[in-house]
Amino acid sequence: MNNTFYDRMIEWRERHLSTKHLVLILSFFVGCFSAFAAVVLKSFIHLIQWFVETQLIADTHTWWYLITPVIGIAFAALFVRYVVKDDISHGITKILYAISQRKSIIKLHNVWSSVVGSGLTIGFGGSVGAEAPIVLTGAAIGSNLAKAFRLDQKTMMLMIGCGAAGAIGGIFKAPIAGLVFTLEVLMMDLTMTSVAPLLISSVTATAISYMATGTEAMFPLDNYEAFAISRIPWYLILGVVCGFVSLYFTRGMNFLEQGMKHHVRSTGLKILIGGLTLSILIFLFPPLYGEGYGVITQLINGDSLSALEHSPFEKWAILGHEETLANTQWLIIAYFSAIVLLKIVASVATNGGGGVGGIFAPSLFTGALTGFVTARILNLTGIMVPESNFALVGMAGLMSGVMHAPLTGIFLIAELTGGYHLFMPLMIVSVISYLTIMLFEPHSLYAMRLAQKGELLTHNKDRNVLTLLKMDNVLETDLKTVHPEMTLGELVKVISESKRNIFPVIDHQGHLKGILLLDEVRNIMFQPRLYHRFTVGQLMTSPAAILPADMPMEKVMETFEDTGAWNLPVVDEHRRYMGFVSKSKIFNSYRHVLVHFSEE
Repeated sequence: MNNTFYDRMIEWRERHLSTKHLVLILSFFVGCFSAFAAVVLKSFIHLIQWFVETQLIADTHTWWYLITPVIGIAFAALFVRYVVKDDISHGITKILYAISQRKSIIKLHNVWSSVVGSGLTIGFGGSVGAEAPIVLTGAAIGSNLAKAFRLDQKTMMLMIGCGAAGAIGGIFKAPIAGLVFTLEVLMMDLTMTSVAPLLISSVTATAISYMATGTEAMFPLDNYEAFAISRIPWYLILGVVCGFVSLYFTRGMNFLEQGMKHHVRSTGLKILIGGLTLSILIFLFPPLYGEGYGVITQLINGDSLSALEHSPFEKWAILGHEETLANTQWLIIAYFSAIVLLKIVASVATNGGGGVGGIFAPSLFTGALTGFVTARILNLTGIMVPESNFALVGMAGLMSGVMHAPLTGIFLIAELTGGYHLFMPLMIVSVISYLTIMLFEPHSLYAMRLAQKGELLTHNKDRNVLTLLKMDNVLETDLKTVHPEMTLGELVKVISESKRNIFPVIDHQGHLKGILLLDEVRNIMFQPRLYHRFTVGQLMTSPAAILPADMPMEKVMETFEDTGAWNLPVVDEHRRYMGFVSKSKIFNSYRHVLVHFSEE
């Protein structure tokens, strides 16, 4: 038998290189590749934006705002439909699903497809972010490298985390945020065996990003005021405001996405509705164009009026006479508040229309506006607070609330802006925002869909193990079936051939009618004179509960606890009998999975 070079390489690795050392080496390469993907995506977006803004928009920008987003969404939708032929939206949700349900396997095309799709979408003005697609790209790199070296599921999960950490580090130049994002959002446990690879990937990707794009912070902070203890109450208020805006962002976006998904089926109609909606919104509110990072830079540096440029409201905001100043201020507040409310519409129109993008940038953008509006209102009421500081910490507040990740919000904004001197307000606003939204919404926007299906891994190890268990792993199909019309005599023959003491009763179409327990017929089964008097239909009973085949294992265990049963039947969607599940089988499988995923 001839071994290929690949087989020989794997054999050499297994003999000379331990898995632990291999993971450290691979984490370095995952960081390199993730950073390269981030740089390529950024360059691709900037190239398209340069072409659009200098060659198309130029002096007649307002009319082109109506056209370019439709072009971008159409290109991305056609690319996904005819080239990728797979759904590549909601990148973080896909990673969580892969970890929970697909043995940490992410399709190979995700290494490049999200880069192309999001580049086309954002470059032409799509109101979404590039970060979630690049995180999916990094996770796909990690997953496929691990798969290529035939690593187990536990190690593949770690490599996915390395890819995500490297992607965040590479695109944001934020190594600490890359690590804590993986722990908080992807919900991986921090252990001595996992922290080193995650840090290697994150730091490596950040270093490469520095070399490619410079060491300057993504949002340079030139205008800020030092933290003052006397302003803590106002930061507490901002935290609560950010929590409620996060709740609106999360539930509003989920509601609009579901509506778009269920009511608009045609690809062409999706492109038309999404493109036109986005175009009109951008025409009225130019800050909704693209990622919105330019507006964030303006707000955190005290230049709010620049965000009104090219909008239909620009001339109303020009400060002329002193007596119009108050009206102008309230106009600016109303303008930015409208953008806060409409950002989710623009983002859903982009993704729902066929575009590819994430919610990192929309949450940062909305947070900056929320902080600015809150500060401007406080200032108009006579409570003087720094608007730049509030815009900066507002970003952390929204990210913490929307992603349910306060540490990610704190460290990411500090690294994005260089605002380490504002750690106190960052922590206050992030924690208060997180606590506020947790009162109403237990899951982040990323996790909401999976949580509703019981497919979400959490930091609760017991729940994680149950989530990883599937009905197929614990289904028992060796029970003898009987029919309702069978006589007691025929039943006795079946019992004599069976090794189990429970018998599912099914009709000739395979539908479950009930169950028959050996204990229920033990007192009459040795009386031949009764063999023709009773039928199975007369002796059968209803089970304590019937389990659907797609029921999550956590719900299965809850059903066992509620009913006190030890064995329960499983049926498909048409109530056709499939088998039985027993507590003992679940516990055996539980122990096996727990041992496999326990940290050394």
